[in-house]
Amino acid sequence: MYKVDDYLIFGKDVCKVKGVEEKKYNDEDYYVLAPIKDETLKLEIPVSSTKIRDLITEDDLNNLIEKIPSIETIQTEDKFIESEYKRLLSSGNEEDLIKVIKTTYLRNEERVNNKKRKAEKDSIYFKEAEEALYSQVSVIKNIPLEDAKEYFINKIKELTN
Repeated sequence: MYKVDDYLIFGKDVCKVKGVEEKKYNDEDYYVLAPIKDETLKLEIPVSSTKIRDLITEDDLNNLIEKIPSIETIQTEDKFIESEYKRLLSSGNEEDLIKVIKTTYLRNEERVNNKKRKAEKDSIYFKEAEEALYSQVSVIKNIPLEDAKEYFINKIKELTN
């Protein structure tokens, strides 16, 4: 069971546990959570919820960063790409987040190189996957969310040099 001030993932949002309360109408304990992207929100989630999971560990983060060059992009027809983005984002798997980030980035880069506009759909999913991944990095490394992306990029550059 998580304690006050612990961090966890609910859905795809990193949240801080603000409290644990028992609800009289069903005798079940509930976590009171505040998503780190908006700590003014208060979520009450049953302790037994299957949508709650641990953050990635620092060792797992380092392993993930090392695997990035070998993580494949999404290979599907354009008409199915959005449903694949949604499926991967909801999986709760950090490698899936990397797939979405790599795919959307490369698709938009190709458009720009061909003198076309970035696709709004790809940009939206890119941002969503980045936020889900970098919010974990922010908590794990105890750095501001704005610095988490830079940290991640610098680690990747170290690998490729």
